[in-house]
Amino acid sequence: MTVTMRVVTVFLLSALLPLSYSHGRDPFAWLYGPQSQRFGSLQADTTGGCPDECDCPPTFPVAMYCDGRGLTAMPTIPSRVKYLYLQNNAITAVSDSALVNATNLVWLMMHHNQLTSDAIGKKAFMQLQGLERLYLQHNNLTDFPSNLPRTLRDLRINHNQIKKVTAADLEGMDNLTILYLHDNAVTDMGTSLKALKSLTLLDISSNKLTKVPEVLPEQLHQLYLESNSIDSLPEGFLNRFTQLQYVRMAHNQLTDKGIPSNTFNVTGLVELDLSYNKLERIPPVSTTLQHLYMQANQIKEFTLGSFCSVVDVTNFSKLQTLRLDGNEISRQDIPTESTLCLRLATSIEV
Repeated sequence: MTVTMRVVTVFLLSALLPLSYSHGRDPFAWLYGPQSQRFGSLQADTTGGCPDECDCPPTFPVAMYCDGRGLTAMPTIPSRVKYLYLQNNAITAVSDSALVNATNLVWLMMHHNQLTSDAIGKKAFMQLQGLERLYLQHNNLTDFPSNLPRTLRDLRINHNQIKKVTAADLEGMDNLTILYLHDNAVTDMGTSLKALKSLTLLDISSNKLTKVPEVLPEQLHQLYLESNSIDSLPEGFLNRFTQLQYVRMAHNQLTDKGIPSNTFNVTGLVELDLSYNKLERIPPVSTTLQHLYMQANQIKEFTLGSFCSVVDVTNFSKLQTLRLDGNEISRQDIPTESTLCLRLATSIEV
């Protein structure tokens, strides 16, 4: 560069200085300032505001990982966080203000902590208007949490000590598709499930239910009721469902008397588990059923009519798996014509 060019360049730059100084700012500060000052408006802040005990990956700034850190209290949560992982800690409480800054949360994972119902604020989750996934399993909850976001799609609250679920607890949850409530102490669901119009998976096994919930969502695909004390089923129990494929009712107190005729003879059902009950007969099932588990009952007779009302070239059962072990019949009790009816069965255990 010639001397003349240097002079011209310095002159041009110096001509800008008075203007910038009048605004109290050096116009060239961006050239030698810190990187965050130079590019702060071009990318998200990936480090600021992340608690020391957590990780906030620069490549995924909307996630905060605080799992398995031995935490006993809620950390401060930056407002940018959408995915918060707090599982496998010893957190005991969630106050009304604990999530006040976390209004953008979409996932909140708090399973395997030491939360109690009394220590969760009534409004703790109220401001999370975009929350879709909430995991609270394996805590010490005795009551269903209050004011959960109506935007939830996946709620897992199993392995607690919850005794009651009311209609108000789930009211307005039109988007909820998955509800894990198993391994609690619920004695009666009442009509609490009535509002769950989108629910496809319901697991309320290992509770203290003595009857099937009064109103079950019609869009159910999977229904798990095993390990309760249910001894009978309502008339037309499965007639309303068009999507239901999996029903598990093992480890209950079901008897032949408590099951109305043709209860399980519904098209669409793929798997039915009635093992570990008190049944003496094989109930009639649909020819479209593929897997039937009846082990450990009190069945005394192999009734081929339970699977096929008519047997010919075009009429036969689609059953692939049949378990009848642990009953009062042997392989000799299976009629020879069963090979036509159960021609697709690859496993029959007696």
